[in-house]
Amino acid sequence: MPAQDSILRLDATAIDYLIIALYFAFVLGIGYLAKRAVSNSLDFFLSGRSLPAWVTGLAFISANLGAIEIMGMSANGAEYGMPTVHYFWVGAIPAMLFLGVVMMPFYYGSKVRSVPEFMLRRFGPPAHLVNAISFAVAQVLIAGVNLFLLATIVNVLLGWPIWVSVIVAAVIVLSYITLGGLSAAIYNEVLQFFVIVAALLPLTIVGLHKVGGWQGLTEKVTGSPGGGEQLSAWPGNALSGFSSNFLSVIGIVFGLGFVLSFGYWTTNFVEVQRAMASKNMSAARRTPIIGSFPKMFVPFIVIVPGMIAAVLVPELADFKANGSGEVDYNDALLLLMRDLLPNGMLGLAITGLLASFMAGMAANLSSFNTVVSYDLIERYVIKDRPDEFYLRTGRWVTVVGTVIAIGTAAIASGYSNLMDYLQQLFSFFNAPLFATFILGMFWKRMTATAGWVGLVSGTATAVLVFILSENGVIDLPGQGASFVGAGAAFVVDIVVSVLVSLATAPKRDEELVGLVYSLTPKEQRTEVTVRGDHGWYRRPVLLAGISLAMTIALNIVFG
Repeated sequence: MPAQDSILRLDATAIDYLIIALYFAFVLGIGYLAKRAVSNSLDFFLSGRSLPAWVTGLAFISANLGAIEIMGMSANGAEYGMPTVHYFWVGAIPAMLFLGVVMMPFYYGSKVRSVPEFMLRRFGPPAHLVNAISFAVAQVLIAGVNLFLLATIVNVLLGWPIWVSVIVAAVIVLSYITLGGLSAAIYNEVLQFFVIVAALLPLTIVGLHKVGGWQGLTEKVTGSPGGGEQLSAWPGNALSGFSSNFLSVIGIVFGLGFVLSFGYWTTNFVEVQRAMASKNMSAARRTPIIGSFPKMFVPFIVIVPGMIAAVLVPELADFKANGSGEVDYNDALLLLMRDLLPNGMLGLAITGLLASFMAGMAANLSSFNTVVSYDLIERYVIKDRPDEFYLRTGRWVTVVGTVIAIGTAAIASGYSNLMDYLQQLFSFFNAPLFATFILGMFWKRMTATAGWVGLVSGTATAVLVFILSENGVIDLPGQGASFVGAGAAFVVDIVVSVLVSLATAPKRDEELVGLVYSLTPKEQRTEVTVRGDHGWYRRPVLLAGISLAMTIALNIVFG
């Protein structure tokens, strides 16, 4: 057995395994019950557009609480400290609020079934095809990350080889997605949200107690490699890779806070799909806004444990000091669980990690099957078949996506900090897509040709920055290369799109109603108030204002 396995082995007992078994029984039971509600493809891919805002809001945030958020952010916490909060307070919440207030009326109001389908209506088939293919590729790559980490937990717990663990983990997620489609994924995501919080909150509290409270953590972090800079969110030089404070702030605000963040939250169908499953326009707009409230507090149960692990766990402290050893930053949470949690609580914590990885992978697969079935197969390969055919196709596509994700899990295994890998993927796929979206939504002159040419140009630019960084031409440690790549992709996409638009013919104004902001009547951009939606707490703009004010306050307190 490899040495790393023995270092990370968690001494679970019967009570821990019982908790895990009960959780899996619930997960599969939800999938079986959701199957009863699936009678057509809309039920399978979009839950029949019937779910209440609180359910879709929690699913919205839980879909993002996958390996990226839990292990990736705790790894970042261990490596960089408090600057990691930028992924939440700068790199998520403003974009989530923008999605709810400004963009959801276009997605939900146009009754499109996916984000690429919106691209089809705005720009035509070429841009639609580029978007659909790039999205599908991104989802199986990201699903591989979640699957690899899910398999790592099984490996640590049971000692099974990683490849066996990958296959077992994949089969469990595949089972409930193919049974109940998006409804099974969403209701499981709500369950998973509460399980994740119940698992990580006690770990944080026990860890803080062990390290001597916040004051003790402050003293130990100050005396560790990286020093006191890890206790202040700004300017975040270690995270951004810039030595200049000014450039670091610009990189975080523009690269992460604008391009990467808005690119991910406003155009990523994994998230938008949850809001599309809402029962009406008001619920769809409130979905990301409701999700923003728990989102702003997630750093305290994800980043803080990573910081504690970096000063409390000897193996990780050695790795941070010397850059070598049998563990790395991705192991921060597992090492902390190993050292601090008693049996019973350990089982709950393991269940929380399993829940987070399953939520992330299920979100990737449920959006992957929708885009491949609707946007690629139905549109370009096998047209005009009965609805039952596409329902069956969706289930088979889920199987194929899972098999591919097993392969892409091998790529994820090669990174010591998985957030570096994920941010790189987002700079490739999300940053140029956001540029195309935002220009096309607010500039009616943008043409169909500009849609796909800009998208391809932006993606190629991000890939070029990555290649230059990997070969040492651009020296940007941390996640600076991702921020620069995202910013460059955004700017190139905008410039190319404007130039191509000026050289080609635009669509007529009447073809763009409901797709371009200035040409869409206000009544189409706001919900008709329905019975039960009159309370102040159901007003999207007011809720968004409260969330933004709280986020600014957190930035000031921890800045």
